[in-house]
Order: sequence, then C-alpha cells, then structure tokens
Amino acid sequence: MEGREAIAEYLQDEFPFLEDTGVLSPHQGGRSAGLQRLEQFQLEKYGKQRNFLDGEVGRLSPYISRGCIELEEVRQWALKRGKSNSVEKFVSELAWRAFFHLVYKEEGDRILKDMEKPKVSMRQHQTTLPEDIANGETGIPSMDTFIAMLKETGYLHNHARMYLASYIVHFRRVSWRAGADWMYGLLIDGDFASNHLSWQWVASTFSHKPYIFNRENLERYAGSVLPGDPRKGDPFNYSYEELSERLFGSEYQPERSRTSGSYR
Repeated sequence: MEGREAIAEYLQDEFPFLEDTGVLSPHQGGRSAGLQRLEQFQLEKYGKQRNFLDGEVGRLSPYISRGCIELEEVRQWALKRGKSNSVEKFVSELAWRAFFHLVYKEEGDRILKDMEKPKVSMRQHQTTLPEDIANGETGIPSMDTFIAMLKETGYLHNHARMYLASYIVHFRRVSWRAGADWMYGLLIDGDFASNHLSWQWVASTFSHKPYIFNRENLERYAGSVLPGDPRKGDPFNYSYEELSERLFGSEYQPERSRTSGSYR
C-alpha cells in the first residue's frame, strides 16, 4: 500500500466509526519524515524563540513518542551543534522528558494520583471535564483556539499546553487528572509520563508552586496567533499578585519567575 491517501482510505474502511474529516494530518509519520524534520529544525533560534507560539521549536515530539527517532540520537545531534544557549535549553527539555520517563518507570500508575501534596487547595475541584471545555466553547477565544488546535491537529506548542492546563486546573477548578486524561486522548504525540507529570507540575502536585499566567504573559508569547479576548470579565487581566489572591486566597504568596513573566 503506497501513499498517505491510500492508507487513509484503508483505515476508514477498517474503522468506519472514526470521523472522516477529509483532511489528512499535517504530521507525516515514519523515521524518514522524523529525520527530515530534525534537519529542518533551526536550533540556533530555539533559545530566544521557544516560548513564543510562532517561534522556532523542534516539533519532533510525534516522532520521538512513536519511536521513529530516539531521544538520545536527538540529543547527540544537538550537542554536535556546539555550545550555545539554544543547545543548552533544548537538551534541558530533552532531559525533562527522560526524567518523566524515569519517574514513571519507578512509580508506575502512582503518577495517576498526586505525587505530592498540592501547594494550593484543590478540595473544590471538579473530577470531570466540563462540556464547554471539551467542546471548545468556553467563551474565551484564546482558550477555545487552543482547544480547536488540539482537536484539529493533535498538537499544541508546549507553552499553549501550559496555558490550557493552567486555565483548566486553576481558573476553572477542574482536577488535573481529568484534564490530563482528556488532553492525552487527543495528542498525536501523546506521551503518558510527560503529559500526566506535566499536568501535575502545573497543578503543584509535582512542583513547589502552581503555574499561572496573566493577560500580559499570554499576549506577549501567544498574541500573534490568537484572537483577542473580550476585556469585559477577562479572567486573566490582573497582576500576578491579584491573580494569586483571586485564585488561591491570601494564604498563598508565590514567587515571580524571572524568566517568562509567569509563576512557575
């Protein structure tokens, strides 16, 4: 069987219950495609652009998570590019992925529960994902855009995943497990350990503080690819001190990150 179209037709015949959108995934599978993407990656731009949604990132995760290319060969490829901030930042991200896998290997299904006591109260968090989030109908254009990207392509920039996870867990008070399971089911690069432990990192059950963002941060890093949100009733348009008070109460006093203008 040759060609993506022929494979798509075969899969549709074999699994007729799957929705046929008539559009092939933008991600072409296989080792050759993965290696080609690796060579196209402009690593020298990564250090300064990686947090921006329109910046240069690897987009290698679909190939790494499916075993088309190995994490170690990607690391070696990067190290051969010399010493630079971009190489250091990229290899650090690869190390986080390896770390999450080591935690999963050691802890197994315990990663499905809080690894640590949450640093903020989660007693009132819902245990099921609200339908408006699942349908991308929250009424907040930026979050609905992220959800649409996820459902249409199976992929989100890492910073967009953090924004969406933070919105779901902290702004909407939904359990991280409900959000993590939902996102994992939609990701074309779904990596169980990285996904669920990253959600715990956002929630503060696998980190020393919760991850939150405000309007300034969202517009700085994602504004170029997002529609504007209505200012009336904007849940993000506060200082970090005000957001912390609104979301967590006066007992929690986080420290401000020096790197991305957000709390991490």
